Amino acid sequence: MEKDYREDKRIVLTLDAGGTNFVFSALQGGRSIVEPVKYSSQSSDLKKCLDNILHGFKEINNKLAHKPSAISFAFPGPANYEKGIIGNLPNLPAFEGGVALGPFLEKEFGIPVFINNDGNLFAYGEAQAGYLPYINSRLRESGSPKRYNNLIGITLGTGLGGGLVHKKELIIGDNSNAGEIWILKDIFEKERNIEESISIRAVQRNYSNKAGIDDPPTPKEIYEIAQRELKGDKESARKVYKEMGKALGEILVVIATIIDGLIIIGGGLSGASSLFLPSTLDVMNGKFSSNRIDNIPRLVTNNYNLEKEEQLEDFLTGENMNISIPGNRGNVTYDPEKRIGVGISKMGTSNAISTGAYIFAINELDNREN
Repeated sequence: MEKDYREDKRIVLTLDAGGTNFVFSALQGGRSIVEPVKYSSQSSDLKKCLDNILHGFKEINNKLAHKPSAISFAFPGPANYEKGIIGNLPNLPAFEGGVALGPFLEKEFGIPVFINNDGNLFAYGEAQAGYLPYINSRLRESGSPKRYNNLIGITLGTGLGGGLVHKKELIIGDNSNAGEIWILKDIFEKERNIEESISIRAVQRNYSNKAGIDDPPTPKEIYEIAQRELKGDKESARKVYKEMGKALGEILVVIATIIDGLIIIGGGLSGASSLFLPSTLDVMNGKFSSNRIDNIPRLVTNNYNLEKEEQLEDFLTGENMNISIPGNRGNVTYDPEKRIGVGISKMGTSNAISTGAYIFAINELDNREN
C-alpha cells in the first residue's frame, strides 16, 4: 500500500524565493509547522544573499523540536537542479556565473538539499496531492475504467511556467530544461517568445494598447473591468483575456501532442479563467484546413473544460464499452474515448508548490534508502 505523505513524520525545511524577499518555513506531513520568517533576498550581493539564506534556515531550524530530514524548495532558473547549481538569474544578479547553492546548504546543515523550479513543483504537487488524485477519484466514483497518470502543470503569473509529471515521476530532463514552455514562439509576434503574450506584463501591455492609456490597471482590475465590476474599457479587457487564452491554447496543443495527460493551470492569472479558458479550448478543439484535406483536428483527443460542470460530467462519463475476448473467454471493459481535461488548481498554486517540494524530498529520501 502506498504511503500517505500526510502521515509522514519527517520534517523538511522550505524556501519561497522571490526577487525581493525569501520566506522560510518547515513542513511535516505536508503542513507548515512553524511561523514563516522573511529575509531580504539581497539580490545584487552574493555574500549577503547567501548569509540571509543561512540565517533564514537556521532561524526556522531553531524553532524545531526535531532535526529536519531535508531541505527542499523552488528556485528560479536557469539552473542544473540535479546538481543544485543556480545559473545567471535576471531577478537575482548575485548568482551571475553560477553558484553551487545546493552543495553549499548540504555542507552547512548536513542534510540532503533538493532544488527545483516552481513550475516543476507545482505540477508535482498537483500530481501527487491535487488535481490528478481528485480526477481519478471522481472517475472511480462514476464507474469509469479510465485513469490518468500524466499531468501538465502550467503557471500563469509574472512569467509562464510549466512542469511535467509521468506516473508520479517529475520529468526534469537531461539539462534540467523540461517544461520550459515560456520560450516557445509567440503566435502574435513571431520574433518573440510566447511569455510576451501570456504573463502579467502582457495582459497590462495589451490592455494599455487596446484602451489607449499609459498607466494600466492590474490584471485583477482588468478582469473586474471585463466583468463590469469596475469602470473601464470592457471590450478591450475581454479581448485581452481572449487573446491570452488563444495563445495558451496554441502552446497546449504542442505540449499535449507530446505529453498526453491532464492539464492543470495555476498562478495569479488563473483567477480570470472564465475569460480565457473558453478560447483556449476553442484552439485545442479546432481543426486544420488546407486545399487538400479539410477538418483535420489539431489534437487527436477530445478536450474538455473541467471548470464547466456539464463538460466535467461528460468527461467523467466517457464511452464505456464491453468487448468480448476472442474464443468466448469473457469480456473486457474499456473507455475508447481519447480525451484530455483542462482545469484550474483547487489546492492553490503556493500550496501545490510547497506540497510538491515536501513530497519530492521524502520520495527522494526513500529512493536513496532503497
